[in-house]
Amino acid sequence: MARSDAELVSLGEHALALAKRGGASAADVLVLEATEMTASIRHGAPETIERAESCGLGLRVFAGKGSATLSTSDLGKDAIAALAEQAIAIARAAPEDPFAALADPSLLAKTTPELDLADAAEPSMEALQQSAREAEAAGLAAKGIANSEGADASYGYHRVALLTSTGFAGSYAATRSALSLSLIAGSGERMQRDYDYAVATHRADLESPQHVGGEAARRTVTRLNPRKIASQTATVFFEPRVARSLLSALAGAISGSAIARGTSFLKGELGKKLFADGIRITDDPLRKRGLASQPWDGEGVVAERREFIEDGVLTSWLLDTRSANQLKLKTTGHAARGLAGAPHPSPSNLYLAAGKETPDTLYKSVKSGLLVTETIGHGVNLITGDYSVGASGFWLEGGQITYPVSEITIAANLRDIFASLVPADDLAFRYQTNAPTIMVPRMTVAGN
Repeated sequence: MARSDAELVSLGEHALALAKRGGASAADVLVLEATEMTASIRHGAPETIERAESCGLGLRVFAGKGSATLSTSDLGKDAIAALAEQAIAIARAAPEDPFAALADPSLLAKTTPELDLADAAEPSMEALQQSAREAEAAGLAAKGIANSEGADASYGYHRVALLTSTGFAGSYAATRSALSLSLIAGSGERMQRDYDYAVATHRADLESPQHVGGEAARRTVTRLNPRKIASQTATVFFEPRVARSLLSALAGAISGSAIARGTSFLKGELGKKLFADGIRITDDPLRKRGLASQPWDGEGVVAERREFIEDGVLTSWLLDTRSANQLKLKTTGHAARGLAGAPHPSPSNLYLAAGKETPDTLYKSVKSGLLVTETIGHGVNLITGDYSVGASGFWLEGGQITYPVSEITIAANLRDIFASLVPADDLAFRYQTNAPTIMVPRMTVAGN
Protein backbone atom coordinates (compact mmCIF):
# COMPACT_ATOMS: atom_id res chain seq x y z
CA MET A 1 0.00 0.00 0.00
CA ALA A 2 1.28 3.47 -0.93
CA ARG A 3 2.41 5.58 1.98
CA SER A 4 1.52 9.24 2.31
CA ASP A 5 4.07 12.05 2.50
CA ALA A 6 3.38 12.29 6.20
CA GLU A 7 4.12 8.60 6.71
CA LEU A 8 7.44 8.81 4.87
CA VAL A 9 8.41 11.92 6.81
CA SER A 10 7.46 10.18 10.06
CA LEU A 11 9.79 7.28 9.21
CA GLY A 12 12.58 9.76 8.55
CA GLU A 13 11.94 11.61 11.80
CA HIS A 14 12.12 8.33 13.71
CA ALA A 15 15.47 7.45 12.11
CA LEU A 16 16.90 10.90 12.85
CA ALA A 17 15.77 10.74 16.46
CA LEU A 18 17.47 7.38 16.92
CA ALA A 19 20.68 8.69 15.32
CA LYS A 20 20.76 11.71 17.63
CA ARG A 21 19.97 9.57 20.67
CA GLY A 22 22.80 7.23 19.71
CA GLY A 23 25.35 10.02 19.67
CA ALA A 24 25.51 11.15 16.03
CA SER A 25 26.75 14.73 15.72
CA ALA A 26 24.67 15.20 12.56
CA ALA A 27 22.54 13.05 10.28
CA ASP A 28 20.25 13.01 7.28
CA VAL A 29 17.83 10.41 6.00
CA LEU A 30 16.30 9.61 2.62
CA VAL A 31 13.10 7.57 2.42
CA LEU A 32 12.12 6.29 -1.02
CA GLU A 33 8.96 4.46 -2.04
CA ALA A 34 8.79 3.13 -5.60
CA THR A 35 6.54 1.19 -7.94
CA GLU A 36 7.95 -0.13 -11.23
CA MET A 37 5.90 -1.74 -14.00
CA THR A 38 7.11 -3.14 -17.34
CA ALA A 39 5.31 -4.95 -20.15
CA SER A 40 7.24 -6.49 -23.05
CA ILE A 41 5.66 -7.57 -26.33
CA ARG A 42 7.29 -9.52 -29.16
CA HIS A 43 5.41 -10.43 -32.32
CA GLY A 44 2.21 -9.28 -30.69
CA ALA A 45 2.46 -11.71 -27.77
CA PRO A 46 3.36 -10.91 -24.16
CA GLU A 47 6.99 -11.72 -23.40
CA THR A 48 7.38 -10.42 -19.86
CA ILE A 49 5.20 -8.70 -17.28
CA GLU A 50 6.87 -7.23 -14.22
CA ARG A 51 5.68 -5.22 -11.27
CA ALA A 52 7.81 -4.35 -8.27
CA GLU A 53 6.99 -2.30 -5.20
CA SER A 54 9.58 -1.23 -2.69
CA CYS A 55 10.23 1.18 0.14
CA GLY A 56 13.62 1.82 1.64
CA LEU A 57 15.42 4.12 4.02
CA GLY A 58 18.97 5.42 3.73
CA LEU A 59 20.60 6.94 6.81
CA ARG A 60 23.80 9.00 6.78
CA VAL A 61 25.34 9.79 10.16
CA PHE A 62 28.34 11.82 11.26
CA ALA A 63 30.45 11.16 14.30
CA GLY A 64 32.80 14.11 14.37
CA LYS A 65 34.63 14.03 11.01
CA GLY A 66 33.77 10.41 10.34
CA SER A 67 30.61 9.41 8.50
CA ALA A 68 28.76 6.35 7.26
CA THR A 69 25.72 5.70 5.04
CA LEU A 70 23.62 2.56 5.43
CA SER A 71 20.25 1.55 4.04
CA THR A 72 17.47 -0.93 4.75
CA SER A 73 14.23 -2.12 3.22
CA ASP A 74 12.97 -3.30 6.61
CA LEU A 75 11.09 -0.31 8.01
CA GLY A 76 10.16 -1.84 11.34
CA LYS A 77 11.19 0.14 14.42
CA ASP A 78 13.66 -2.49 15.58
CA ALA A 79 15.31 -2.67 12.15
CA ILE A 80 15.70 1.12 11.94
CA ALA A 81 17.11 1.18 15.48
CA ALA A 82 19.66 -1.46 14.54
CA LEU A 83 20.54 0.47 11.37
CA ALA A 84 21.15 3.68 13.31
CA GLU A 85 23.30 1.87 15.89
CA GLN A 86 25.40 0.19 13.20
CA ALA A 87 25.81 3.40 11.18
CA ILE A 88 27.06 5.30 14.23
CA ALA A 89 29.53 2.54 15.09
CA ILE A 90 30.93 2.58 11.53
CA ALA A 91 31.10 6.41 11.45
CA ARG A 92 33.14 6.41 14.68
CA ALA A 93 35.60 3.95 13.16
CA ALA A 94 35.74 5.58 9.73
CA PRO A 95 38.70 7.71 8.61
CA GLU A 96 38.16 11.41 9.14
CA ASP A 97 36.92 13.38 6.14
CA PRO A 98 37.26 17.13 6.77
CA PHE A 99 35.04 17.98 3.78
CA ALA A 100 31.99 15.76 4.25
CA ALA A 101 29.17 17.58 6.02
CA LEU A 102 25.52 18.47 5.84
CA ALA A 103 24.63 21.48 3.73
CA ASP A 104 24.77 24.93 5.32
CA PRO A 105 21.29 25.55 6.82
CA SER A 106 21.13 28.95 5.11
CA LEU A 107 21.13 27.19 1.71
CA LEU A 108 18.29 24.78 2.44
CA ALA A 109 15.00 25.04 0.57
CA LYS A 110 12.21 26.71 2.52
CA THR A 111 9.42 25.65 0.15
CA THR A 112 8.67 22.86 -2.32
CA PRO A 113 7.68 24.39 -5.67
CA GLU A 114 5.01 22.59 -7.69
CA LEU A 115 6.68 21.12 -10.77
CA ASP A 116 3.85 18.81 -11.93
CA LEU A 117 6.09 15.73 -11.86
CA ALA A 118 3.52 13.05 -11.02
CA ASP A 119 0.80 11.56 -13.19
CA ALA A 120 -2.58 11.47 -11.51
CA ALA A 121 -3.24 7.79 -12.23
CA GLU A 122 -1.26 4.58 -12.59
CA PRO A 123 -1.76 2.81 -15.94
CA SER A 124 -2.99 -0.77 -15.98
CA MET A 125 -0.72 -3.54 -17.15
CA GLU A 126 -3.16 -4.07 -20.04
CA ALA A 127 -2.69 -0.44 -21.10
CA LEU A 128 1.09 -0.84 -21.10
CA GLN A 129 0.83 -4.01 -23.16
CA GLN A 130 -1.45 -2.30 -25.65
CA SER A 131 0.99 0.59 -26.12
CA ALA A 132 3.86 -1.82 -26.72
CA ARG A 133 1.73 -3.93 -29.08
CA GLU A 134 0.69 -0.89 -31.14
CA ALA A 135 4.27 0.38 -31.42
CA GLU A 136 5.52 -2.99 -32.61
CA ALA A 137 2.68 -3.37 -35.08
CA ALA A 138 3.45 0.04 -36.59
CA GLY A 139 7.12 -0.88 -36.90
CA LEU A 140 6.53 -4.31 -38.44
CA ALA A 141 4.11 -2.83 -40.97
CA ALA A 142 6.85 -0.66 -42.49
CA LYS A 143 8.40 -1.76 -45.77
CA GLY A 144 11.80 -3.40 -45.34
CA ILE A 145 11.41 -4.49 -41.70
CA ALA A 146 12.21 -8.18 -41.31
CA ASN A 147 11.81 -8.82 -37.59
CA SER A 148 11.21 -7.36 -34.17
CA GLU A 149 13.36 -7.59 -31.09
CA GLY A 150 10.40 -6.50 -29.01
CA ALA A 151 8.66 -3.45 -27.62
CA ASP A 152 8.67 -2.36 -23.98
CA ALA A 153 6.28 -0.05 -22.18
CA SER A 154 7.02 0.96 -18.60
CA TYR A 155 5.81 3.12 -15.77
CA GLY A 156 7.57 4.16 -12.60
CA TYR A 157 6.39 5.99 -9.50
CA HIS A 158 8.71 7.40 -6.87
CA ARG A 159 7.85 9.25 -3.67
CA VAL A 160 10.82 10.80 -1.89
CA ALA A 161 11.22 12.25 1.59
CA LEU A 162 14.42 13.89 2.79
CA LEU A 163 15.13 15.07 6.33
CA THR A 164 18.23 16.49 7.98
CA SER A 165 19.22 17.10 11.58
CA THR A 166 19.63 20.78 10.66
CA GLY A 167 15.89 21.16 10.25
CA PHE A 168 15.09 20.38 6.62
CA ALA A 169 12.09 18.17 5.88
CA GLY A 170 10.52 17.80 2.45
CA SER A 171 8.83 15.30 0.18
CA TYR A 172 7.57 15.05 -3.39
CA ALA A 173 6.42 12.46 -5.93
CA ALA A 174 7.41 11.89 -9.55
CA THR A 175 6.39 9.46 -12.27
CA ARG A 176 8.00 8.34 -15.50
CA SER A 177 6.51 6.54 -18.49
CA ALA A 178 8.51 5.12 -21.39
CA LEU A 179 7.98 3.24 -24.64
CA SER A 180 10.66 1.65 -26.80
CA LEU A 181 10.96 -0.61 -29.84
CA SER A 182 13.91 -2.38 -31.47
CA LEU A 183 13.65 -3.68 -35.05
CA ILE A 184 15.68 -5.64 -37.59
CA ALA A 185 15.98 -5.04 -41.33
CA GLY A 186 17.76 -7.28 -43.81
CA SER A 187 19.23 -10.68 -43.00
CA GLY A 188 22.54 -12.47 -42.53
CA GLU A 189 25.54 -10.19 -42.95
CA ARG A 190 23.24 -7.45 -44.27
CA MET A 191 21.22 -7.35 -41.06
CA GLN A 192 20.80 -3.98 -39.38
CA ARG A 193 19.21 -3.05 -36.05
CA ASP A 194 17.96 0.22 -34.69
CA TYR A 195 15.41 1.51 -32.23
CA ASP A 196 13.37 4.42 -31.03
CA TYR A 197 12.06 5.32 -27.61
CA ALA A 198 10.03 7.96 -25.86
CA VAL A 199 10.05 8.94 -22.19
CA ALA A 200 8.06 11.51 -20.21
CA THR A 201 6.91 12.21 -16.67
CA HIS A 202 3.26 12.03 -17.85
CA ARG A 203 1.92 9.36 -20.20
CA ALA A 204 -0.12 11.99 -22.02
CA ASP A 205 3.14 13.65 -23.11
CA LEU A 206 4.60 10.47 -24.64
CA GLU A 207 4.91 10.31 -28.39
CA SER A 208 2.32 7.93 -29.78
CA PRO A 209 3.03 4.20 -30.24
CA GLN A 210 2.57 4.73 -33.98
CA HIS A 211 5.22 7.46 -33.99
CA VAL A 212 7.69 5.33 -32.01
CA GLY A 213 7.06 2.35 -34.29
CA GLY A 214 7.37 4.38 -37.47
CA GLU A 215 10.53 6.15 -36.34
CA ALA A 216 12.17 2.88 -35.25
CA ALA A 217 11.36 1.42 -38.67
CA ARG A 218 12.68 4.45 -40.55
CA ARG A 219 15.94 4.45 -38.63
CA THR A 220 16.42 0.72 -39.12
CA VAL A 221 15.70 0.57 -42.85
CA THR A 222 17.88 3.56 -43.68
CA ARG A 223 20.88 1.74 -42.18
CA LEU A 224 20.78 -1.03 -44.81
CA ASN A 225 23.78 -1.54 -47.11
CA PRO A 226 26.28 0.64 -45.25
CA ARG A 227 29.62 1.47 -46.81
CA LYS A 228 33.04 2.01 -45.36
CA ILE A 229 34.76 5.30 -45.99
CA ALA A 230 38.38 6.32 -46.28
CA SER A 231 40.18 7.71 -43.24
CA GLN A 232 40.19 11.50 -43.40
CA THR A 233 39.58 14.75 -41.60
CA ALA A 234 35.95 15.76 -42.03
CA THR A 235 33.12 17.88 -40.72
CA VAL A 236 31.05 15.80 -38.35
CA PHE A 237 27.41 16.37 -37.46
CA PHE A 238 25.90 14.82 -34.34
CA GLU A 239 22.14 14.26 -34.43
CA PRO A 240 20.36 15.26 -31.19
CA ARG A 241 20.17 11.72 -29.80
CA VAL A 242 23.97 11.52 -30.00
CA ALA A 243 24.85 15.19 -29.49
CA ARG A 244 23.72 15.10 -25.88
CA SER A 245 26.65 12.79 -25.06
CA LEU A 246 28.96 15.78 -25.54
CA LEU A 247 27.06 17.60 -22.78
CA SER A 248 27.42 14.57 -20.53
CA ALA A 249 31.18 14.72 -21.12
CA LEU A 250 31.17 18.40 -20.17
CA ALA A 251 29.20 17.63 -16.99
CA GLY A 252 31.77 15.02 -16.02
CA ALA A 253 34.63 17.42 -16.68
CA ILE A 254 33.16 20.24 -14.55
CA SER A 255 32.05 17.97 -11.71
CA GLY A 256 33.39 19.31 -8.44
CA SER A 257 34.61 15.85 -7.49
CA ALA A 258 36.82 15.65 -10.60
CA ILE A 259 38.06 19.21 -10.17
CA ALA A 260 38.95 18.63 -6.49
CA ARG A 261 40.83 15.43 -7.40
CA GLY A 262 42.59 17.18 -10.27
CA THR A 263 41.35 14.56 -12.73
CA SER A 264 39.66 16.89 -15.24
CA PHE A 265 41.21 18.52 -18.30
CA LEU A 266 39.17 21.63 -17.40
CA LYS A 267 40.51 21.98 -13.85
CA GLY A 268 42.04 25.44 -14.46
CA GLU A 269 39.42 26.80 -16.83
CA LEU A 270 36.81 28.42 -14.56
CA GLY A 271 35.93 31.85 -15.95
CA LYS A 272 37.57 31.11 -19.28
CA LYS A 273 36.05 30.89 -22.74
CA LEU A 274 35.57 27.28 -23.81
CA PHE A 275 32.92 27.70 -26.51
CA ALA A 276 32.17 30.23 -29.23
CA ASP A 277 30.33 33.47 -28.61
CA GLY A 278 26.64 32.98 -27.93
CA ILE A 279 26.89 29.37 -26.75
CA ARG A 280 24.81 28.75 -23.64
CA ILE A 281 24.52 25.53 -21.62
CA THR A 282 21.93 25.53 -18.86
CA ASP A 283 20.86 23.23 -16.06
CA ASP A 284 17.24 23.72 -15.04
CA PRO A 285 15.95 21.53 -12.18
CA LEU A 286 12.73 23.55 -12.05
CA ARG A 287 11.46 22.72 -15.54
CA LYS A 288 7.77 21.76 -15.32
CA ARG A 289 7.38 18.04 -16.03
CA GLY A 290 11.13 17.75 -16.59
CA LEU A 291 12.58 14.25 -16.50
CA ALA A 292 15.17 15.23 -13.89
CA SER A 293 13.32 18.09 -12.22
CA GLN A 294 13.40 18.37 -8.45
CA PRO A 295 12.33 21.03 -5.96
CA TRP A 296 15.56 20.64 -3.98
CA ASP A 297 18.69 18.55 -4.34
CA GLY A 298 19.80 15.41 -2.50
CA GLU A 299 20.98 17.49 0.47
CA GLY A 300 17.89 19.69 0.71
CA VAL A 301 19.58 22.67 -0.97
CA VAL A 302 17.24 24.89 -2.95
CA ALA A 303 17.13 24.00 -6.66
CA GLU A 304 17.86 26.83 -9.07
CA ARG A 305 18.34 27.26 -12.81
CA ARG A 306 22.01 27.84 -13.56
CA GLU A 307 24.01 28.77 -16.67
CA PHE A 308 27.19 26.69 -16.62
CA ILE A 309 28.27 28.07 -19.98
CA GLU A 310 27.26 31.67 -20.69
CA ASP A 311 28.29 33.31 -23.97
CA GLY A 312 30.88 30.56 -24.30
CA VAL A 313 32.41 31.12 -20.85
CA LEU A 314 32.56 28.47 -18.08
CA THR A 315 30.88 30.20 -15.14
CA SER A 316 30.66 27.50 -12.45
CA TRP A 317 31.59 24.03 -11.36
CA LEU A 318 28.93 21.40 -10.70
CA LEU A 319 28.98 21.08 -6.90
CA ASP A 320 27.56 19.25 -3.92
CA THR A 321 28.50 20.19 -0.36
CA ARG A 322 31.56 17.96 -0.08
CA SER A 323 33.16 19.03 -3.36
CA ALA A 324 32.27 22.67 -2.62
CA ASN A 325 34.04 22.41 0.74
CA GLN A 326 37.10 20.95 -0.97
CA LEU A 327 37.18 23.86 -3.38
CA LYS A 328 36.26 26.48 -0.74
CA LEU A 329 33.08 27.34 -2.61
CA LYS A 330 29.32 27.05 -2.04
CA THR A 331 27.34 24.09 -3.32
CA THR A 332 25.42 24.77 -6.53
CA GLY A 333 22.55 22.55 -5.35
CA HIS A 334 23.49 19.59 -7.53
CA ALA A 335 23.84 16.83 -4.96
CA ALA A 336 22.38 13.52 -6.12
CA ARG A 337 22.07 10.44 -3.96
CA GLY A 338 20.57 7.01 -3.59
CA LEU A 339 19.68 5.12 -0.45
CA ALA A 340 23.04 3.43 -0.02
CA GLY A 341 25.60 6.05 -0.99
CA ALA A 342 26.77 9.50 -0.01
CA PRO A 343 25.75 12.48 -2.16
CA HIS A 344 27.71 13.31 -5.29
CA PRO A 345 27.45 16.16 -7.83
CA SER A 346 25.22 15.51 -10.85
CA PRO A 347 23.26 17.67 -13.31
CA SER A 348 19.48 17.69 -13.62
CA ASN A 349 17.86 18.90 -16.87
CA LEU A 350 21.00 19.93 -18.76
CA TYR A 351 20.71 21.39 -22.25
CA LEU A 352 22.55 23.28 -24.97
CA ALA A 353 20.58 26.26 -26.25
CA ALA A 354 19.45 26.13 -29.88
CA GLY A 355 21.40 27.92 -32.57
CA LYS A 356 20.06 30.04 -35.42
CA GLU A 357 20.43 27.75 -38.46
CA THR A 358 18.45 24.67 -39.40
CA PRO A 359 20.29 21.34 -39.65
CA ASP A 360 19.78 21.40 -43.44
CA THR A 361 21.42 24.81 -43.66
CA LEU A 362 24.41 23.53 -41.70
CA TYR A 363 24.61 20.42 -43.91
CA LYS A 364 24.68 22.61 -47.01
CA SER A 365 27.38 24.86 -45.58
CA VAL A 366 30.01 22.19 -46.26
CA LYS A 367 30.85 20.23 -49.40
CA SER A 368 30.74 16.89 -47.58
CA GLY A 369 30.57 15.51 -44.08
CA LEU A 370 29.53 12.75 -41.73
CA LEU A 371 26.19 12.65 -39.89
CA VAL A 372 26.60 10.50 -36.77
CA THR A 373 23.45 8.75 -35.57
CA GLU A 374 25.02 6.25 -33.19
CA THR A 375 28.21 6.00 -31.16
CA ILE A 376 29.66 2.84 -29.72
CA GLY A 377 31.72 2.57 -26.54
CA HIS A 378 32.69 5.14 -23.94
CA GLY A 379 35.78 6.72 -25.43
CA VAL A 380 36.14 9.87 -23.35
CA ASN A 381 39.26 10.50 -21.27
CA LEU A 382 38.32 13.30 -18.88
CA ILE A 383 41.91 13.68 -17.69
CA THR A 384 43.24 14.59 -21.14
CA GLY A 385 40.02 15.54 -22.93
CA ASP A 386 40.66 12.99 -25.67
CA TYR A 387 37.49 11.79 -27.38
CA SER A 388 37.43 8.67 -29.56
CA VAL A 389 34.36 6.49 -30.17
CA GLY A 390 33.08 4.01 -32.70
CA ALA A 391 30.32 5.44 -34.85
CA SER A 392 27.83 4.85 -37.63
CA GLY A 393 25.60 7.18 -39.58
CA PHE A 394 25.41 8.72 -43.04
CA TRP A 395 27.74 10.39 -45.50
CA LEU A 396 26.62 13.79 -46.76
CA GLU A 397 27.40 15.31 -50.15
CA GLY A 398 26.13 18.73 -51.18
CA GLY A 399 23.97 18.92 -48.08
CA GLN A 400 22.18 15.65 -48.87
CA ILE A 401 22.37 12.20 -47.30
CA THR A 402 23.95 9.91 -49.91
CA TYR A 403 24.53 6.55 -48.18
CA PRO A 404 24.85 4.94 -44.73
CA VAL A 405 28.29 4.31 -43.26
CA SER A 406 29.49 2.01 -40.48
CA GLU A 407 32.60 0.62 -38.80
CA ILE A 408 34.28 3.98 -38.35
CA THR A 409 35.87 5.82 -35.46
CA ILE A 410 35.64 9.56 -34.84
CA ALA A 411 38.21 11.34 -32.71
CA ALA A 412 39.27 14.79 -31.51
CA ASN A 413 40.02 16.56 -28.26
CA LEU A 414 37.04 17.87 -26.34
CA ARG A 415 38.71 21.28 -26.07
CA ASP A 416 38.66 21.57 -29.86
CA ILE A 417 35.14 20.14 -30.10
CA PHE A 418 33.79 22.58 -27.53
CA ALA A 419 35.59 25.57 -29.04
CA SER A 420 34.33 24.97 -32.57
CA LEU A 421 30.91 23.34 -32.30
CA VAL A 422 27.91 25.02 -33.90
CA PRO A 423 24.38 24.16 -32.65
CA ALA A 424 21.40 23.98 -35.01
CA ASP A 425 17.93 25.25 -34.18
CA ASP A 426 16.24 21.87 -33.60
CA LEU A 427 16.46 21.62 -29.81
CA ALA A 428 13.68 19.46 -28.35
CA PHE A 429 13.30 18.39 -24.72
CA ARG A 430 12.97 14.62 -25.07
CA TYR A 431 15.53 13.36 -22.56
CA GLN A 432 17.19 14.33 -19.29
CA THR A 433 20.12 15.87 -21.20
CA ASN A 434 19.23 17.57 -24.47
CA ALA A 435 21.04 19.17 -27.39
CA PRO A 436 20.15 20.20 -30.92
CA THR A 437 22.03 18.87 -33.94
CA ILE A 438 25.68 19.87 -33.51
CA MET A 439 28.25 20.56 -36.22
CA VAL A 440 31.95 20.08 -35.44
CA PRO A 441 34.02 21.49 -38.35
CA ARG A 442 37.04 19.18 -38.02
CA MET A 443 37.37 15.68 -36.60
CA THR A 444 39.49 12.69 -37.47
CA VAL A 445 37.39 9.97 -39.11
CA ALA A 446 39.11 6.58 -39.19
CA GLY A 447 37.69 4.19 -41.78
CA ASN A 448 39.47 2.06 -44.38
